Amino acid sequence: MAFSPPLSHGSFSAISTFRHKPITFPINFQVPRSLKYPELPENEKPAAEPETSAAGGPTTQAAPKPNKPVYSMKKGQIVRVDKEKYLSSINYLSVGHPPYYKGLDYIYEDRGEVLDLRIFDTGEYALVAWVGIPTAPAWLPTEMLIKSDKLDYERI
Repeated sequence: MAFSPPLSHGSFSAISTFRHKPITFPINFQVPRSLKYPELPENEKPAAEPETSAAGGPTTQAAPKPNKPVYSMKKGQIVRVDKEKYLSSINYLSVGHPPYYKGLDYIYEDRGEVLDLRIFDTGEYALVAWVGIPTAPAWLPTEMLIKSDKLDYERI
């Protein structure tokens, strides 16, 4: 850059004159009765009018909380993948590996840890990461996972 003119505060004086004033609304804005219930005459009350609290706002009853889903396993569970179920599943067929592909033997033999559990439209799935294997975790259906009762089991 051979030459660049210095910028001064005065060069942006036109921009500084435009100030935006925030728009404020009154806190206790009351809707007139004629707008609330236009079809009812003044002497009739509607059947279910919302109750108002001491603060002036309508009170709402807490909606019932949805039940927690019940999972077949828990986070931190040590699992292996059932080889026969996995080889006949859509998960294996969608990858396109040749039959008896040896690159996936670690999921049948090594221990995997359940990191997360979710219920999707197609069923219950677990996010499984394999201990000591530098690979990404995978979402697998829980029906093809074999639970291990102890943390240190023998490799088959």
